Amino acid sequence: MAADPWIPRASRREALRDGFRAYGLIVAMWMRSTMAYRASFAMTALGNFTVTAFDFVTIMLMFSQVDALGGYALPEVAFLYGTSATAFGLADLMLGSMDRLGRRVRDGTLDTLLLRPVPVLAQVAADRFALRRVGRVLQGLLVLGYALLTVDIDWTPVRVLMLPMMLLSGAAIFAAVFVAGAAFQFWAQDASQVQNSFTYGGTTLLQYPPTVFAKDLVRGVTFLVPLAFVNWLPALYILGREDPLGLPDVVAFLPPVVAVLCCVPAGLMWRLGLRAYRSTGS
Repeated sequence: MAADPWIPRASRREALRDGFRAYGLIVAMWMRSTMAYRASFAMTALGNFTVTAFDFVTIMLMFSQVDALGGYALPEVAFLYGTSATAFGLADLMLGSMDRLGRRVRDGTLDTLLLRPVPVLAQVAADRFALRRVGRVLQGLLVLGYALLTVDIDWTPVRVLMLPMMLLSGAAIFAAVFVAGAAFQFWAQDASQVQNSFTYGGTTLLQYPPTVFAKDLVRGVTFLVPLAFVNWLPALYILGREDPLGLPDVVAFLPPVVAVLCCVPAGLMWRLGLRAYRSTGS
């Protein structure tokens, strides 16, 4: 959440700390509720794992007919898939409930969250925390593990460090998209599918090589909605591939900066949306 300039810095830090604490408490509550039915959790997590695994099965079926996709072999595409799926899975696990905000705005149940002495963003993000989504993260990590075992990479200390940086920064970028998409619903009230087109649609896009898409689309997800910094740009550096837009190698190291630049306006947009909320009028 973006900070107001007239609030003392110590107060902002305290509010941020309280928000994370509230988020943790709400998540813990939902996790206890989930684990009360362990067999149900195991089956839903397995189902989530299986459903998301079909995305990679589709890619494998493609490679049963071709040797390369956009000039990339299966291990390289698996690397793109694993990094994209893992980064998105982490963001979806933490903030996947944000798409319910439009429903709360329409039926007025957001009012109950405003009455509590807890940041609204923390409440909305942790609402109905779905631990089953860990299946998506696990599936992405398994594909990434397969890619790391089979892909031919000239590993250096820099490339090794870039891998966790890519996953964490990518998760933060997706998290910013989740928050911005939820904030947009304060005005649109029914825009969850618009949000999903950038989140679920974005991760599907990034699972394939940039060379299979038109350059205008690649430019759009690089300079307009910077999803390319989730995995495309750093992955191209790790794989030793040229960027289709001819960008310098230094852009591969910018995902943390881009993540911050995405989170700040997302926080500002959230504050504006929350201030514009006027309940249902009923």
